[in-house]
Amino acid sequence: MSARVAVVGGGLVGMATAHRLLLDRPELRVTVLEKEGALARHQSGRNSGVLHSGLYYRPGSLKAKTCLAGRAAMTAFCEEEGIPLDRCGKVVVAVTEAELDRLGGLAERARENGVRVERVDSRGLSEIEPAAAGLAALHVPDAAVVDFPEACRRLAERFVEKGGEIRLGEGLHGLKREGKTLVLSTARERLEVDYLVNCAGLFSDRIARWAGLRPEVSILPFRGEYHVLTESAAELCRGLIYPVPDERFPFLGVHLTRSVHGEVEVGPNAVLATAREGYRRRDLRGRDLVEAVGFPGTWRLAGRHWRPGLVEVARSLSKRAFLAAARRLVPRLTLGDLRRAPAGVRAQAVRRDGRLEDDFLLVDGEREVHALNVPSPAATASLEIGRVIAERLERRLDDC
Repeated sequence: MSARVAVVGGGLVGMATAHRLLLDRPELRVTVLEKEGALARHQSGRNSGVLHSGLYYRPGSLKAKTCLAGRAAMTAFCEEEGIPLDRCGKVVVAVTEAELDRLGGLAERARENGVRVERVDSRGLSEIEPAAAGLAALHVPDAAVVDFPEACRRLAERFVEKGGEIRLGEGLHGLKREGKTLVLSTARERLEVDYLVNCAGLFSDRIARWAGLRPEVSILPFRGEYHVLTESAAELCRGLIYPVPDERFPFLGVHLTRSVHGEVEVGPNAVLATAREGYRRRDLRGRDLVEAVGFPGTWRLAGRHWRPGLVEVARSLSKRAFLAAARRLVPRLTLGDLRRAPAGVRAQAVRRDGRLEDDFLLVDGEREVHALNVPSPAATASLEIGRVIAERLERRLDDC
């Protein structure tokens, strides 16, 4: 009898893993469990759509390795499937002398990661992005934007064509072991499988604990709030305009992104949400809040980053503060140019000592693989992360 595998989570990483498993082992019986009524409802469908080039990530890290290969794989997949993709390029803009030094370090990291970049002065910047202002910039010509929800849907179609099964509205409520069998309790039934892949994003740490693991991290939800530019103001951005990131914080800061559909998004900021799916300020879930407050890493994180945290809260509460961050890059923007857009929530793993996990984190269980930290650039890298996860699970199949 062929092995039964459940993949929990119908986002890009989950679908990429499930698809890869059937590519490698067509005899497997693979089922994707997704608690929502449609795929890509969370991180995979609530992001800026950027196909990242890989310049930010520590050389040799899993993020660096999978981002570069994943970008190539996702580009090829979109071209084969006719999924909208625009190679619009990106500029990372230094607006102060201090940022010029960091820009040089970023350029060196890009070269170590094999990312093509060109440093330009203020005149060169104005030729690429006429409305942007800065002392210098890195031009990243290979950066692109893509329709990630559509990519997820196409992956699902190919997966089903190969014999895979997708069950929507099937949230995982618990699991236990009965010998070599994993018994999953879903919203509708009891499901017995031989192996499990946990790609549940915001709830991945809970599932790992249900499986008997004691992970060193806990997921904290960070809400990223966006605005979109009015149609007339959208002309101020041709492609992607980013600030120089602060390496002490994992978020890239407020930036401007032209989507494949022509809208220009501004954002996101990053504030700790009071619910794991806290897409609105008023969203609050008691269990989520109690877990976050009771986790020592939350308080240690706050102690380390309270100053930038207050800045992020100010941007959340004040449209003028949000505008000020955007105007560092594009000074001509006005309050009237911004329209509030739907928010996203980043599932960020935090260690007990308050350190943010800065790399992708995959943890093996006895008969499982748990993706415990796969935030950005996971959408870009999803096909390659899926390959890595599938190979880890396949080694367990070979050992049995």
